[in-house]
Amino acid sequence: MSKFLSAAASSVVALAIATSASAQTAPAAPAAAPAAPAVTHGPALPGVCIFSDKRAVGQSLVGKAVDTRLKTIAQQVNAELTGERTALETEAKALEAKRATLAQDAQEQQGAALQVKANAWQRKAQLRQREVEATEQKALSRVYQEMDTPIRQVYQTQKCSILFDRDSVMLANPAMDITDGVVTALDARIKTLTFDRERLDQQVPGAQALQPTNK
Repeated sequence: MSKFLSAAASSVVALAIATSASAQTAPAAPAAAPAAPAVTHGPALPGVCIFSDKRAVGQSLVGKAVDTRLKTIAQQVNAELTGERTALETEAKALEAKRATLAQDAQEQQGAALQVKANAWQRKAQLRQREVEATEQKALSRVYQEMDTPIRQVYQTQKCSILFDRDSVMLANPAMDITDGVVTALDARIKTLTFDRERLDQQVPGAQALQPTNK
């Protein structure tokens, strides 16, 4: 039973606390990779702009606030699941310790009851993982929604004629990057979001939406 619980927990209890942070940060270069050679850029092209949405989210005040809140929610989920798993493991050990004194039918009955609890815990752990993922998706979707207006504002201010996704461009003159300007505009628009973990097992119509806070 303990082995079963450990296997069931291995991929769930260790939820990725920094999921949003990893989604907003470019993968680190391999440790053994040589340093990239310096690049001399040609002149900035008038009207051509580039933008990194991941960097904008990661550097903005609201993006950092969402990241912090998601980590807290994941830690709460981990604490809940770990506590319940520990209780199940303790019960399994107690049953194992008294197995020699129990009749076969009693062993089977108590073992089956414990298995039912373990299965329920596994389903709950999987549900909590989906809830954390849904919470992250909803929060980041709101951030991207709030970022749409700042992107358009900076695009017009910088007199851009076309805007490229930075992730789709191998190299570009930094002078054409409007990301910092978008971050500044986004920070002026919204600074944080207030939200709780999504409840997928009890969706309530008309539930309170994510609330922006500018203070």
